[in-house]
Amino acid sequence: MNTTADADRTFPAALTDVAKVDFYYGHDETGEDADEGNYRVDFEPYTDFTSRESTAALFRSWTGNKEADGAAYLPFGQDGTGGQAMIWHTRPDCPLADQPIVFLGSEGECGVVAGNLSDFLWVLADGFGPMEAALDDEDLTSAPDETLTRLAEHHATTPRRTAREIVTETRAEFPTFKEDIWGLCR
Repeated sequence: MNTTADADRTFPAALTDVAKVDFYYGHDETGEDADEGNYRVDFEPYTDFTSRESTAALFRSWTGNKEADGAAYLPFGQDGTGGQAMIWHTRPDCPLADQPIVFLGSEGECGVVAGNLSDFLWVLADGFGPMEAALDDEDLTSAPDETLTRLAEHHATTPRRTAREIVTETRAEFPTFKEDIWGLCR
């Protein structure tokens, strides 16, 4: 695990725009039940990265390991239970936009979401939040969202692909992520 403490912490413009999107999990803006689009995305984006101190406290609590500092992780959003979406700074000498996106759940779940920020935007556009992409092995059926598709088209530098394709590629690139995270646990 990379523990790069001096990683760039400039909040990407794409994430600033994601933070402006309303994610109504399980209901629409009127409170009515909904089953489509971003209504199934359980995601509350932040407007900045969580502080180093808060990230260290999160990793120590999550792992039970007093020495885990989470320095290689930049939390930028959460699900309704407090699970965290993060940029994982694991590729030396690469900018934040080229680092993978991962998810650590509130109940010990974890997984990779996308190989870079651009692919994460396509995952959102395809109708999935970080938790759903990282943990849902069975149903990654596309449900494109118009607002998030426009956002991805504006910011993405990678070609459009489905969430299933992106998650499959990312899991193949980082096959031991889950085991490595669990290896930090005490």
